Amino acid sequence: MFFAENLIKTLKKNQIDFFTGVPDSVLKNLSNFLENLPKKKHIIAVNEGAAVSIGIGYYLSNGKIPCIYFQNSGLGNAINPLISIAHKEVYSIPLLLVIGWRGSPSQPDEPQHKAKGKITKKLLQLLKIRYCVIRNEKDLIKLNKLIKKSYKEKCIVACLVEKNVIKAKIKKKENEKNSLILRSEFIENLLNLVPKNSKIISTTGYTSRELMQIRESRKKIRGKDFYMVGGMGHTSAVAGGYSLNSKKQVICLDGDGSALMHLGTIRTIGYLKNKNFKHIILNNNSHESVGGQPTYAKNIDFEKMSKGLGYKNFFLIDGKKNIKTIIKNFLKKSGPNLLEVKIKNKALKNLIRPKNLISIKKNFMKI
Repeated sequence: MFFAENLIKTLKKNQIDFFTGVPDSVLKNLSNFLENLPKKKHIIAVNEGAAVSIGIGYYLSNGKIPCIYFQNSGLGNAINPLISIAHKEVYSIPLLLVIGWRGSPSQPDEPQHKAKGKITKKLLQLLKIRYCVIRNEKDLIKLNKLIKKSYKEKCIVACLVEKNVIKAKIKKKENEKNSLILRSEFIENLLNLVPKNSKIISTTGYTSRELMQIRESRKKIRGKDFYMVGGMGHTSAVAGGYSLNSKKQVICLDGDGSALMHLGTIRTIGYLKNKNFKHIILNNNSHESVGGQPTYAKNIDFEKMSKGLGYKNFFLIDGKKNIKTIIKNFLKKSGPNLLEVKIKNKALKNLIRPKNLISIKKNFMKI
């Protein structure tokens, strides 16, 4: 293991002092450390492709290599600008990718991480991106050599980081607003009020895990769930696709980070105008399940945005008053509707994880 500060020192020795990326639990100690940098030195991007593109623009402005960080599942989002803009056979733009290696074959992990973990090295090889694996401070020497090669050959290089490798000296401070509702409180209220045959499609992270735990522990039987254990940012698209061929209430239980990752889907839903589509954004202005880094969603006017993009109605829960009434009206009115729920940055303890994914799918698809 090594401290995030030591990685930063290695990068600064190579004139790398600009960082952009998407927060990841494997890299949370790094991204939390980066939050102390000035705004123009560290940008949290909405998705990995955008992070690569921001890095490309940065290099074009001053000829310095940017550091772009994300988890390996986000490599799919990043491939387009990596291969069609930055690649050596196109514009030959040097970049450093720091990739959280979820599902590394040497470590136990969740099913959705294992599949990507097995092919991560092969993907980098296919993209002709040289890489190293860093597990301790001595491995930073390998990274140093790769960066020098990147400058010299104007090529993309990467390093893979496994779980529990990067340490932090400073703990992240948490700021809570006591008047806000807990995500678990909202989910419990929702499960008491949804129509019996409704379908709930929930975003990855704590949301799906709390939904599953509350349903099982409280014996909630209204509705059936599909948990997005991966594919962050695609929850609304999956829910929108389902709503096309169903007359049942389709409830998209989304998060602020997820909604922002592929924001254009909101326009698609607004254009389709499916009356049975009900979209909930649980907004804590945070990538909570991967370290609590900000999403910058705090001051977005979701009402103007959603109505401008074709949603019919907007609802807001911004405290503990009238929760049941607001949920009832949201579910009752013809959609597409958007409900923004401002929540605390706090999850239930000892959360279970969806395991029997094929069984969950089959149960969800039953009429």
